[in-house]
Order: sequence, then C-alpha cells, then structure tokens
Amino acid sequence: MNKEVFLQHEVSNGSKLVKENLSKEIQSHKSEVNKENIGVNAINAEDGHVHKESENNPYKGKQWSLDDFEIGKPLGRGKFGRVYLAREKRSKYIIALKVLFKSQLSKASVEHQLRREIEIQSHLRHSNILQLYGYFFDEKRVYLILEFAPKGELYKELTKRTRFSEKTSATYIAQLADALRYCHAHKVIHRDIKPENLLLGFYGELKISDFGWSVHAPSSRRTTLCGTLDYLPPEMVEGKQHDQNVDLWSLGVLCYEFLVGNPPFETNSHEETYTRISQVKYSFPSHISFPARDLISKLLRRDPLERLSLDNVLAHPWIKHNAAMFSSTSESSYRKTHV
Repeated sequence: MNKEVFLQHEVSNGSKLVKENLSKEIQSHKSEVNKENIGVNAINAEDGHVHKESENNPYKGKQWSLDDFEIGKPLGRGKFGRVYLAREKRSKYIIALKVLFKSQLSKASVEHQLRREIEIQSHLRHSNILQLYGYFFDEKRVYLILEFAPKGELYKELTKRTRFSEKTSATYIAQLADALRYCHAHKVIHRDIKPENLLLGFYGELKISDFGWSVHAPSSRRTTLCGTLDYLPPEMVEGKQHDQNVDLWSLGVLCYEFLVGNPPFETNSHEETYTRISQVKYSFPSHISFPARDLISKLLRRDPLERLSLDNVLAHPWIKHNAAMFSSTSESSYRKTHV
C-alpha cells in the first residue's frame, strides 16, 4: 500500500468520520475563525505573524475553520487538549489536528509559549521536523494543523522493543542530528529533546514534533530552566546560562536511551538525578559497543564547548557504519521573518 492510499484508508475506514468520533464538546463549538482579528485573539498574541503558513501551501492566506475538515479518530491526548486524525475537505489532504483548550492554556499561563511554538515551528522546513501548516481558533479552542506521522510515537516503539539495535539507534540519531543542525543554523534551540517529543513518519523516519520549549535565540545565551530533568545538561540544572549546546547533551542522552532502554542519569529521586547530571556520573552496560560509547561520551561533556558538534556527530564512525542512508531534505530556507 503506498503512502497516499494508506493515509486515505486511515481516515475513511478506521475513523467513522466526524460525528461518531469527534467529541460532542468540540462539535458544539464549530464556529468560524474571527477573520479580522486572526493572530491576536487566538492566543492573546501581540501581532498576527503566527497565522502565516508554508510558502508552498496552495491555501496560503486561507482562514480556516473546523468546517473545512472531516475529523477522524483521536490520535493522542496531551495536557492541554487532544490530537485528531483529519482530512481537509477540498484537497482530501490528511493532517493531524491538535485541539488546545484556551481555559487550560490560560490557567497554566502558557499562551505566550504557545505563540512562540507556533511561530518557530511554522517556519521550519525539514524532512525530520513535523510541519505546522497553520492554525485557527474559536471561542474556546486553538486548533493547530499539523503534518500527520502515521507510525506514531517513537516513545511507544521504544517501550515496545525495550531498546533499539545499534543500526536503528544510529539511523535515528543521524536524522535527529541533521534536523538539529538545521534548527541551529537558523538560531533555534529546541531544549526538550526526548522520545516523547519524537514521531515516526510513513517510512519510519524520525520527526521532531514538539517545540513547546524551543526558542529563537540569536543572542545564543539563555537562563530559563525548562525541559525534562533526565535530559537536561549540567548548565541548566545548575541555573547557569545555556546555548544551543544543550541540544548536543540531549542528543547524547537520547543515544544512550535508545541503546539501553532508559536515560543514563535516571534515578528514583530528583535530587539524585540532579547530582548525577552535575557530576556526569553514568555507566555503560556491557552490550554497548565501544564506538557507540565513544560518541555518547563525546556528547555528554560537562563543558558545553567540549561537546561534539553536529557535523562531527554525522561524521562519526559509529554513525557512518550503522546509520541507514538518508539525506537532508529541508524544503526551503528558514523565512526571514523570525520570532
């Protein structure tokens, strides 16, 4: 089954479209977007930049509403809402529709964080980054129109397998390194790389899916403590300034977790995890090859400047020997209208 047929099948046969699987709560609020205040009322933004869509999008400039989509089965649930499989009625294009509840966003005081996430992700064009096509809103919700990743969450795949082989791990790390190299070239720091924020596309390719803690930082130095503890580098847990090198540390943690099945600094208490991270205290199981150990140890360096660069990660012998062939397919340059 080719990709197009598979996606259509997912919506038509697995979903029982619209009325049966779309919650009554969402269905009752199928209001049109506010055509005059788009980009302002949606998430209390200060400007309308976040509504801009892909330059390659045939519907560029269109102001969406829920009526433009057939809604299928739920794909997942998050802290602020749900994600549904959906199909755009006119083009029959399959997407994932992320539905966020304004009341919950406001209660958690993350409206600005959402605006930043939309602004950043909507500008990124890379085969290993989940594309954000656009967004719209109604009185109670914000809807994000996202690329659909048919093979789902990488975290679930890792849990099912317990750990990945060196070839699978190297392939994922190579794809992630290439995507992060693209982000860093455009002054975007992700700051929350972990299995839960990675999806798998139709061909099993890795896709970064969550930019909730990302930041566009031309000045390179940040101080905000964010992300998930097991993946944070020493400079962040100690409250020091940090830059794009935090993503290199997270890449090393992820490589270890792929091969072992759990993060290197994981413990039963936050305090002990903090200590292990600060001391860079971890060990390798016997089954990890020496080339893999070499790569991980060169990423998990306390001094951010000593961490292996992304170019050198991609040139590392373990990657070159084990990773399946891939190519960077960033589709267009990062648009000049940054955050």
